[in-house]
Amino acid sequence: MNNQVIHGFQISPQQKHLWLLQQANNSLVYYSFTAVEITGNLNTEALKDSLKTIVQRHEILCTTFRCLPGMNIPLQVIDKHSDLLIKEHDLRSITREKQNNAVELLIESIKQQKFDLEKSSLQISLVILSESRYVLLLNLPALYADRTSLNNLLTEITHTYTGNLYDDEPVQYIVFSDWQNELLESEEAEIGRKYWREKDINHIFNLKLPNENLLSGKTEFKPQIFTQIIPPQFAAKINAIAEKFNTTESSLLLTCWQTLLWRLTNVSNMVIGTHCDGRSEEELQEMLGLFAKYVPVDCHLQANLKFSEALEQITLAQNQAYEWQDCFNWELVSGLDDIPFLPFCFEFIEQHSEILTTNAVNFSLLQQYVCFDKFKIKLSFIRTQNSLQAEWHYDSELFLPEDIERLFGQFSTLLKNAINHPDALLSELEILSDIERQKLLVDFNNTETAFPADKCFHQLFAEQVERTPDNIAVVYKNQQYTYQELNNCANQLANYLQKLGVKPDVMVGICVERSPLMLIALLGILKAGGAYVPIDPNYPLERKAFIVKDSQMPVLLTQQHLMADLATNEIKVICLDSDWETINQQEIDNPITTITTLNLAYVIYTSGSTGKPKGTLIPHQGLVNYLCWATQRYAVEQGVGTVVHSPLGFDLTITSLLSPLLVGRTAELLSEEQGIETLSQALKKSSNLSLVKITPAHLDLLKQQLSKEEIVNKTRAFIIGGENLLAESITFWQDIAPNTILVNEYGPTETVVGCCIYQVPIGKHTSGSIPIGKPIANTQLYILDQYLQPVPTGVVGELHIGGIGLARGYLNQPELTALKFIPNPFSKQAGDRLYKTGDLVRFLPSGDIEYIGRIDNQIKIRGFRVELGEIEAVINQHPSVSASVAIVREDKPGNQNLTAYITLHPDKTLTISELRRFLQNKLLDHMIPTAFMILEAFPLTSNGKVDRRALPMPDALRPELEVAYVVPQTEVEKTIASVWQKALNLEKIGIHDNFFEIGGHSLLLVTVHSQLQEILNAELSTLDLFRYPTINSLAEYLSSSANKTVSLQETEIQTEKISAGKAQQRKRLQKLKSVENN
Repeated sequence: MNNQVIHGFQISPQQKHLWLLQQANNSLVYYSFTAVEITGNLNTEALKDSLKTIVQRHEILCTTFRCLPGMNIPLQVIDKHSDLLIKEHDLRSITREKQNNAVELLIESIKQQKFDLEKSSLQISLVILSESRYVLLLNLPALYADRTSLNNLLTEITHTYTGNLYDDEPVQYIVFSDWQNELLESEEAEIGRKYWREKDINHIFNLKLPNENLLSGKTEFKPQIFTQIIPPQFAAKINAIAEKFNTTESSLLLTCWQTLLWRLTNVSNMVIGTHCDGRSEEELQEMLGLFAKYVPVDCHLQANLKFSEALEQITLAQNQAYEWQDCFNWELVSGLDDIPFLPFCFEFIEQHSEILTTNAVNFSLLQQYVCFDKFKIKLSFIRTQNSLQAEWHYDSELFLPEDIERLFGQFSTLLKNAINHPDALLSELEILSDIERQKLLVDFNNTETAFPADKCFHQLFAEQVERTPDNIAVVYKNQQYTYQELNNCANQLANYLQKLGVKPDVMVGICVERSPLMLIALLGILKAGGAYVPIDPNYPLERKAFIVKDSQMPVLLTQQHLMADLATNEIKVICLDSDWETINQQEIDNPITTITTLNLAYVIYTSGSTGKPKGTLIPHQGLVNYLCWATQRYAVEQGVGTVVHSPLGFDLTITSLLSPLLVGRTAELLSEEQGIETLSQALKKSSNLSLVKITPAHLDLLKQQLSKEEIVNKTRAFIIGGENLLAESITFWQDIAPNTILVNEYGPTETVVGCCIYQVPIGKHTSGSIPIGKPIANTQLYILDQYLQPVPTGVVGELHIGGIGLARGYLNQPELTALKFIPNPFSKQAGDRLYKTGDLVRFLPSGDIEYIGRIDNQIKIRGFRVELGEIEAVINQHPSVSASVAIVREDKPGNQNLTAYITLHPDKTLTISELRRFLQNKLLDHMIPTAFMILEAFPLTSNGKVDRRALPMPDALRPELEVAYVVPQTEVEKTIASVWQKALNLEKIGIHDNFFEIGGHSLLLVTVHSQLQEILNAELSTLDLFRYPTINSLAEYLSSSANKTVSLQETEIQTEKISAGKAQQRKRLQKLKSVENN
């Protein structure tokens, strides 16, 4: 069989990187285009001759790229025999306006044309507009030319046309390719290679900006441009500040871009791909070809750094990157399997619009575009003699135009503040535009609503009794009370309590099982003027005793059979069952009190960080505001009432227990005996309930216990709260009961049950977390950074809540109260406060808020801040995953590891290897859990929340993988396995197990690397461990000879040697680099 033979030359490292990108992505987008307007008495034939001359002078313009079967990387083949095609488009017969439109259409058409790289791909068009006006269009593959090449090409065209071209043969691109490839392997460049090897940039590849999203579900690269002109006076200020600090406009603008990205992502070691021309030697300045590249420029930014200090650091980093640009190679800095690219880039281009003017002809630049690398967002500044223009190049598969406009507004605000206050701290520089600030602080919080602010809940209830005295107020098993009966009983208890000294702000305990007595106790305490303190009968003895002692309650309401578990030596105890005969002798009239809405309504104890519960003090005005809003928003009056299945000490119970009592509807109390089964039984026999208040975990359990017929038309609404709500929890209800309203209600105890809601749109299916929505009436929500500055849309910050619903604070904890309830910096009203929730959230473009997780779930792994909620959100995106919980476990002192617990959808399977691969495309390396456990169900607390403390410990067994276990055989394999087992805390590892799929990460890799080097006494780099991630492949690499020859069947590749003349050119380059290094 005859072999095919290719006679060609090695491509350059820049070309290799671009070639690999083109094979993996949309190759149409990588091109270099320029449009030049020519005015005057043009000799078109002379222009065409000039173009042909230039193409013959520069071999890169005659180059093709050949890649036969078995080859991953092509050779560049010079083909000077192909004819140069110059297309003419005569538009003289149409009007000027139509000409302009036609030229624009022609340009867009040319940009969409696909290049055949196996043929010479230079595309030239000449548009004739009139006898004295022309447009020359040049389009090349980016493999041929960068922006400087286009400028050099245009200069040569004008010089050739005017007869001023130098006779010297230009240095050819293949000479540069040969020299660059050798330089990257030479001893001379070792210092430069070391500089790049020490760069830690792997964290940047999976970094996402706020609102970044894979909009179409595809991964095709589709760049678009958003352009803004910088006002001349402002551009002058930029130049003046750069001169003041002895730096360049480029460094100043790069510092702003780097600072903005840090503020948006909270990643302090921000890395920007910064444009380098690649022509570090004078010999290369006028050459054509792809020389340019984006090299990583990093700077460790922190809050206490001044902008001027950051500018100095970034200027230095930029200069160092320029100094070592020739030695940059992707293999030195990336251990990724995919073709790497720097997601966020920057370039500063100085451009001259007028190329040449003679007596007869004038050449002026109209348009120029170059794309030779992939990016997410690239910020380009074009500086001409009279203007400064910002071009935001962005991947339209990831960002919408409005996202980029918002980003530009933030950049402009930051730049303006940095120029006016260069010595300000980075954390103090404003990044919100006036428009965005108004929207986030004012427009989103326009919630002022009228409500009976001068009345307490029990007073509103008494008014409802007057309207509907005979309606059924409460039902429990075979007991029921009308509104009048319930009011009479509560009044009797209230009058009795007043005789015992209960008055405004006096706390009275309720330790009563769920029954009408519980509701009578609650109403009686409020009517007496006191504040109720719920104590769940199921609480541990120690917790009950703590609440009684901490609250210093003088009176406790309970039942006879619960007395034994209560420490009540120093307080008055009333057993509502055995003592009712005494209470029943009291008057039934509404008692008179001096209570106001600023007095306490209740005190609920929640878990505290110290291990002791903390009592949250809730005034009446917040309770009334919430209940009046809820009865209207949830249209409680349109249903028959509610069912109550959760404990009184769980504040979400207030919605279902008290809201129906303001509109004449019924609250049905469910027995505590059978848990969630009681609720499912109640739903089966109910119809048209006003609402059911429930946690996500209980909602998931409920769907397993009800059939389709038992679900439809049972309740008007599910109000879901208490925990993060995932789309999977509601999909079932959307499909089976589409008319049931689904509302995600969020609110910490400190802000009265709920402070914001999101109603799931009917028929809209989604994935991930359901938003927590917008604020309720008379409530303000602010998302702030640690310096109490509002963060932009999409950026994660801590939720701060203001408004009528705020608690007074924590009982007996003034320090904690001062820490969590702070002055409201956005209010003009004296005394207004904000509650710091500790919840991490972000604004969506719609104005809805998305819950991310807890600040106290924001832990440090390997020195990086990690938000457990973000990890859970990404795991939940996998189509097989129903829900997930991420926690940190310490397998040995100081060694923290992430563990993820997962439940799967019914009839779905998932291997740990598959899940790891899924996460590797979405999470930073340090955020991928070390261990995974798939559970049938999560353990729950009594309130229906996931009990994280009850999650099982992961074992030290080899995780389930797609590859079979194969025992290590050779001594080298056994040695590697032993080191891995110790580092990963696993009992056994097979020779085909991937290090990164069994819990390995880059930090462990360093430990493994040093141990293997010491034990095996072998030359081994950390990059080798990335390349050979299994015991088998690493052992083979260590045992192999130094022979790196690759044999390709049926294909003979003959790499050409450069000619003697070109060898002299190459020697000049080598000599220059040698002198520079010395």
